Amino acid sequence: MNVVSTFALVAGLLLAAGCGGHHGEYRHGSGTGHGADRGVQEMMAAVEKAVPDPEKAKRVQAALTEIVEEAKQSYKQGREYHQKLYTLNADYNATPEDFTKILDELNNGRMRTGAKILAIRFKMKEMLTAEEWKAMNDNLAAARAKYRHGHEAMEGKDGKKDEY
Repeated sequence: MNVVSTFALVAGLLLAAGCGGHHGEYRHGSGTGHGADRGVQEMMAAVEKAVPDPEKAKRVQAALTEIVEEAKQSYKQGREYHQKLYTLNADYNATPEDFTKILDELNNGRMRTGAKILAIRFKMKEMLTAEEWKAMNDNLAAARAKYRHGHEAMEGKDGKKDEY
């Protein structure tokens, strides 16, 4: 699992806002809600199921918790930068440089988040055997699939679009 898919998994599970938002489970602006909590619980269960050693599973879960916290912080910062862009957009006298500065800060923050998540991912990988790693990722993929509205309907199990 690469950094992008790890981040996407965490963001998808955490920000079940897309799922929870229209079901009333997401508390607007908090980055957490019942749907997100359920996603984190599913991630933790995926680890427990894949890693037979309880102590090792706890260490991997702690690393996943670090990723979750980093993703939450990144989401919050992204929202703050977008708010700055909205405010700047309303300013008739705003210059291109004003926008570029905010966009640079936003992108640099995303890069820092990606690098941190990648480092944690490799820390997790070092804790696990190849078999445990595969089992954990298979379990995480199954959990992630629950949050993919309509995607499975548009693509077959082999990832190819179905012909209509």
